[in-house]
Amino acid sequence: MQDLFSIKGKIAVVTGGSRGIGEMIAAGFLGNGARVYISSRKADVCEATAKRLMDEYGGECIAIPADLSVVSGCDQLASAIAEREGQVDILVNNAGATWGAPLDEFPENGWDKVMDTNVKGIFFLTQKMLPLLRKSATAEDPARVINIGSVDGIKTPGFDNFSYGASKAAVHHLTRQMASHLVKENIIVNAIAPGPFPSWMLSAGVGFGGEVEGADWERVGKSNPRGRVGTMQDIAGLAIYLSSRAGAFTVGETITCDGGAVACS
Repeated sequence: MQDLFSIKGKIAVVTGGSRGIGEMIAAGFLGNGARVYISSRKADVCEATAKRLMDEYGGECIAIPADLSVVSGCDQLASAIAEREGQVDILVNNAGATWGAPLDEFPENGWDKVMDTNVKGIFFLTQKMLPLLRKSATAEDPARVINIGSVDGIKTPGFDNFSYGASKAAVHHLTRQMASHLVKENIIVNAIAPGPFPSWMLSAGVGFGGEVEGADWERVGKSNPRGRVGTMQDIAGLAIYLSSRAGAFTVGETITCDGGAVACS
């Protein structure tokens, strides 16, 4: 029971790990003894985040930039990790995009960008990572895949982000379908549906212009049932639960991490 939530020594891959929720999960994994690979499209930002996380939390964090909206980028990331590791214990599919525009003006490229990153990218990266996940997976200690959805895929979004909400609903259903196939191979798939967290994406949506540091998150949090926005401990704690022995019998679920936003909607 003392090691119920342990992920020490695990090898984890966190996409979209250079900022926001992905960075929070990567930090939590590092602080609890995992070796972490983070990926994002911008190499310099990814490298800077990896260095900052190691300076703050210790451990080993490796940056591998990739564009996961295209299958070739998924191949590239999986191949780069396979050159360094014999297996992967935890895959967190967090890389995502959003687009906002009124219904009458919503553009095709805004639809395609979001769907390609948020849905296609999750499916094909997981597919390309299966050989590494299978090498980790055992009945006693399954490999884990965690897909990051959103409360916007459960309740009606507050913003005109039509492709985003639809993409996250697709992620939740895809999670359940993938879980039904992979549980037989000792690979457990679940999803997290976050609510408001201090991130570039939410900052842009609420009018802070993408600024995270110094933004008035207290004001944003007042509209949440818990009276605040989420913290690193909130999202990392749930990801660690799903990645540890504690979560080994939780399969195909979409778990909200939203301070009660869905329950009270």
